[in-house]
Amino acid sequence: METWNQEAFEQAKHKVLLKQNDPHGFGTLQEKTVHAVMKLYYEPDEDYHEVPIEGYIADIYTGKRIIEIQNGNFNKLRPKLEAYLPLYPVTVVYPIPHHKWLIWMEEKTGALSKRHKSPVTGNVYHAFPELYKIKQFLLHPNLSFAFPLLDLDEYRLLDGWSKNRKRGSHRYDRMPLTIFDEIRIECAEDFLQLVPYELEEPFTVKEFAQAAKITRDLSSATLPLLTYMQLLTRAGKRGREYLYEVDEKYR
Repeated sequence: METWNQEAFEQAKHKVLLKQNDPHGFGTLQEKTVHAVMKLYYEPDEDYHEVPIEGYIADIYTGKRIIEIQNGNFNKLRPKLEAYLPLYPVTVVYPIPHHKWLIWMEEKTGALSKRHKSPVTGNVYHAFPELYKIKQFLLHPNLSFAFPLLDLDEYRLLDGWSKNRKRGSHRYDRMPLTIFDEIRIECAEDFLQLVPYELEEPFTVKEFAQAAKITRDLSSATLPLLTYMQLLTRAGKRGREYLYEVDEKYR
């Protein structure tokens, strides 16, 4: 059963676009579009937005729960979590591009290229390099996560250092199109849903990557963090590869 609400997402997106003065419908310098849409999607009442609390500004504070929309750079989230988690339930929302179309923009004229679909398909495992940055908080009982997988357009400036000006370019904004899926993590044990059911134990990084249909790099980021959370344990080696299995208390 779907846990997300496509109609509510469309309403949030429409409201954000109506607020923006840019003729292309991009975010303002103060707040990028994905962040603004997600904030309205998870809490339509703007009275609960941008609330001063414990020396910081919470994206959303409902009176019972804090919701932080994080588009990356989880290092910046650590001070807030230190202040909030002892006192409030906190949900971190991390939007992940699922299908992404790239559009290149001339910096001076604003002229746009045609849309080109990225070959990379995003999934929840793409969150793990960021989750590593807040690993000391992952077992806290007040911490939960929402990972919406978004189909979106990404606008990039042609301001890079390479001949075609794409390498080293900067992202201008991202325009969310639709929600493909949403993965909810209410407690640390919920991360076990990301271990493929059909995967035989013990397994290597390579075998996990094949079963989850992800890259080896993502698998290498995922398994050590699940082990750190004591959801998995190491079970020796096969050749030069570490073996992993679900911790016995979750069997």
